[in-house]
Amino acid sequence: MTRGRTLLFAVGAGAAVGNLYWAQPLLDVIARDLGVGTATAGLLVTLTQVGYALGIFLVVPLGDVLDRRRLVPSVLVASAVALVLAAVAPSFAVLLVALALLGLTTVAGQLLLPLAGDLADPAARGRVVGTVASGVLTGILVSRTVSGLVAGWSGWRSVYVVAALAAVVLAVLVRRAIPELPRREPVPYPRLVRSVFAVVAEHRTVRVTLVLSASTFAVFTLFWTALTFLLSAPPYSYSTAAIGLVGLVGLTGAVAAQRVGRLHDRGLSVPVTGAALAIGFASMVVAGVGAGSIVVVLVAVVLLDVGVQGANVLAQTRLFALDPSARSRLNTAFVTGNFVGGATGSALAGVLWDLGGWTAVCVGGAVLFGFALTVWAVHRHGALVVEEPVG
Repeated sequence: MTRGRTLLFAVGAGAAVGNLYWAQPLLDVIARDLGVGTATAGLLVTLTQVGYALGIFLVVPLGDVLDRRRLVPSVLVASAVALVLAAVAPSFAVLLVALALLGLTTVAGQLLLPLAGDLADPAARGRVVGTVASGVLTGILVSRTVSGLVAGWSGWRSVYVVAALAAVVLAVLVRRAIPELPRREPVPYPRLVRSVFAVVAEHRTVRVTLVLSASTFAVFTLFWTALTFLLSAPPYSYSTAAIGLVGLVGLTGAVAAQRVGRLHDRGLSVPVTGAALAIGFASMVVAGVGAGSIVVVLVAVVLLDVGVQGANVLAQTRLFALDPSARSRLNTAFVTGNFVGGATGSALAGVLWDLGGWTAVCVGGAVLFGFALTVWAVHRHGALVVEEPVG
């Protein structure tokens, strides 16, 4: 993994996952243009996420048996087709189908991550995986801002045109960048999908790591969902654009993700995971105490993103060290677990906000981090210890 290849993988992964979020700041505009209500337009985000979950489970495991030099560009081209369909959709129903297909096909980032783990030297795997993972986080955070700016300049359909062109360009570049890889033993597709569960059942490390990651990602979505409620109400009363700019502060998490992988390479994965979880717990305390100050809230955002992204990159790198022949399936389990955690956190945000506002949200986040710290403390000398180098 040269620096150039690592950067390309990071950009490709970020662009792919960014496709999931183009529609979020555009829902009102799309609703007016296609003649549907705002609540109905919200289905666009839901169906895209559902499609993505299916893509993770049904497509990503193929990375363990198919030629990634063909598979990854093919997935990028398929997502470009879905993006074009979204750009020209004549009705809301067609757009809904297009974005569901987009979610299903925009999984290139989750194929590139385990591939990066395969190509990296074992002594530098943490650094490489951390860099590509930081591209994923950057794509999530920047996509909403880019979408709003492009749509404001030339309409919402142009967002999908630009994204489609980017996907095609990346498909060509990735095809050239991925080296020839040894052929892998073919596995019947039904058995391949079932083996995702077998990999989880086989390794206690996987099960413990998935619990930690799902718990921390639940806090991540809980916090960011509730933050919109906080900042749109008095005393802040921020506009949607201003709230979106606040989200850019979360890019500190991308920097942390890129750097923390190096600590894994130095054999510090488990203790640094504990430190990251403790930082996340502290972020909930800071956020709860300083709810009336935007400066304090931004400090909490930085702490939360550093803690969550640091813990998740270390978890992902440890999983990739377990079984080199099953890295795509391990990544499938990891992302699926995070998806479940994230959905749980989003659902909890509204419930906790109704129960006790921002204070209840921060207490809920602290409880989840406390649970994760307890799991880490119990297993820090056992299941979480993975020998490196492997593969």
